[in-house]
Amino acid sequence: MRRAWSRVGAVIVVLVALIAFVGHGGRSSVPPARGQPPAATGALSVVPDVVADVEPSVVTVLVGDGLGSGIVYRSDGVIVTNQHVVASAAGGAVEVAFADGRRVPGRVQAADAVSDLAVVKVERTGLPAAKFRKQQPRLGELAIAIGSPLGLENSVTAGIISGVNRTLPGVDGQGGQGGQGGQGGQGGSGGQGGSGEQGGSGEQGAAAGPRVDLIQTDAAISPGNSGGPLLDAEGRVVGVTEAYVPPQSGAVSLGFAIPSATVVDAVDQLLRTGTVRHAFIGIQSVTLTPQIADQLGLSVRSGALVIGVVDGGPAARAGIQPGDVIRSFDGRAVTSVEDFSAELRSVDPGQTVTLTVNRDGKNVKLRATVTDRPT
Repeated sequence: MRRAWSRVGAVIVVLVALIAFVGHGGRSSVPPARGQPPAATGALSVVPDVVADVEPSVVTVLVGDGLGSGIVYRSDGVIVTNQHVVASAAGGAVEVAFADGRRVPGRVQAADAVSDLAVVKVERTGLPAAKFRKQQPRLGELAIAIGSPLGLENSVTAGIISGVNRTLPGVDGQGGQGGQGGQGGQGGSGGQGGSGEQGGSGEQGAAAGPRVDLIQTDAAISPGNSGGPLLDAEGRVVGVTEAYVPPQSGAVSLGFAIPSATVVDAVDQLLRTGTVRHAFIGIQSVTLTPQIADQLGLSVRSGALVIGVVDGGPAARAGIQPGDVIRSFDGRAVTSVEDFSAELRSVDPGQTVTLTVNRDGKNVKLRATVTDRPT
């Protein structure tokens, strides 16, 4: 095993496209759907009424030469958007454009790069706050996106919920339209040279690491949509638009949103304390594939292969070592880095978890107490 482990670097370079720094997670993962959500056939006939009801709750957030979208969270001027939309705001100053035509100054009150969410405050009251649906949407439900793609304020697109619990590898280019470069992965708008992975509205402001538990939709998402709502047939926010896969990658209509359950949890923490707590365990890992297992002579064929451990971190204190393959988390199977990331997001700092790792062909149970993610 140890001789095989010495070859892991070369094997990873050749066989692994995704390396995830699984040292962090969110506070809560999206709960599974319970019961039957209101029927949504996807009939586009309801879209005009939904838009008429919700459009006053959707804003455009302007940051320097870039922009993104946002949602009225509270009637006293609290707005939620993506962290990467406001990451480049000098001194936290932004401008917020409302559907009624008014533009007012705003200030970033708090932001969290890990969840990619931010709170903006404006001096307006009596605003129509959007309704957030924390229940997970079902596949095939109607999905309506409102935002400012390419600066075209209050644009509407519609499709369906294509998937849930999706994972994206570390998101760098993040959907605002921004400063320099080619088409990015997540969306604000503005600046030089079209939509980009650099510049403009802080498209690289999101933390490294996989985004997990995302909602997938085929409603068109473009640069400038980031931070806007993804709505159900009753006009409730099921997610905050987060990212899209650009067409030049070969993708067609692949957009993603942060589920409302995650949004509400993170934003409420930001409003209370100015920060969001994220569980940290302190490992670097990759998804173990059969090809890697063959090269390393491992008896297991899937899991999260540990390739690095943070000195003095929770994993190190628990006895986790490079070369271990994490197979389960509190009794739930782990077949990939994404599985492990999702499990970590579901626990709170200070909680003790049981990990089953395969080491030298034998399963070993280890207990680790996760901590707050270092700043």
